[in-house]
Amino acid sequence: MKLRVLIPAGLLLAMSGPAFAVSYCYDDRSSVDFSFSTNALDEFGRPSNLDEELQNMADLRELQSRGVDATSVEDWNGCIRAFVRQPSGGEIMEYYDPNTFERLQ
Repeated sequence: MKLRVLIPAGLLLAMSGPAFAVSYCYDDRSSVDFSFSTNALDEFGRPSNLDEELQNMADLRELQSRGVDATSVEDWNGCIRAFVRQPSGGEIMEYYDPNTFERLQ
């Protein structure tokens, strides 16, 4: 009886492990904005996602300057999620701290 309960519980824990591999990152580079807009433009008439795109480009360049062969980056749960080329030819996802640019495990 105990074995019937322990095996599924163990499998459930093993399957949920990778989901918790990267924790939430605190990005202190941005400030909280409580403004509300009904259109897709910011206060300067630019598309509202332009700041995010510029930040992603800056993060990509910073990682590349540190020797990371990243092809693209994006904000993911407060962390930087980078798609990094491997010497074997494939790409993998790696996560970086947005303040220190250190790779997260």
